[in-house]
Amino acid sequence: MTNGSEGKHEPSLLQQVEGTEKLFLAGRRNRAADLESAVRFFLEFLHGFESFEFDRPCVTVFGSSRFPEGHRYYQLAREIGHALASAGFAVMTGGGPGIMEAANRGAREAGGLSLGCNIRLPHEQKPNAYLDRFIPFEHFFVRKVMLVKYSCAFVVMPGGFGTLDEAFELATLEQNGKIERFPLIAVGRDFWGEMVSFIDRTLMREGTITREELDFLRLADTAEEVVRIAREAPVVRR
Repeated sequence: MTNGSEGKHEPSLLQQVEGTEKLFLAGRRNRAADLESAVRFFLEFLHGFESFEFDRPCVTVFGSSRFPEGHRYYQLAREIGHALASAGFAVMTGGGPGIMEAANRGAREAGGLSLGCNIRLPHEQKPNAYLDRFIPFEHFFVRKVMLVKYSCAFVVMPGGFGTLDEAFELATLEQNGKIERFPLIAVGRDFWGEMVSFIDRTLMREGTITREELDFLRLADTAEEVVRIAREAPVVRR
């Protein structure tokens, strides 16, 4: 005779991920709980490293999940994904809808490599249908590392808090020499113009940053401009 538990398997630490980031950031916990969280971080990183292995330079495209297919920014992201793939780049996104879907879609339509680092969220964030490979992540910071690690240029399309977070973290990493001075391409002068003016008007005037610290930030409006700037990346030029 067998008992009812025979043949059943407990989920692994990597599978037991839903809600773990919120729990980890909820406040002080005991050491054992934090060590268990650290193991989960490691397993998520390991899963990502094992899943992403490719033979070409990569560009990560950031942007809002909320632009529908008919929106001008969706169409522009699709053109950018297509142009980057046609130029020999893999295209990586957060793997969700909106701008992410559009860039992956364009890359797939050009016959290129389309990658996604998805995040488990209650709303909006489901893997789009144009991914050759994707990894679901629970922890935002692990996902962010993966989106940065493999790329030699970054395209920042219009977006909200998440896109701003990603753009400013990239700017901070480059400012402080934590990554190469890869191009950070802000697409849509009409969208990003006020932010650039704020940087010029306030941050530089007050001396919190210098012009030299921001020379990796480039503005673009077309897919052709994006590809031209991406080709200037140090890794591509080698």
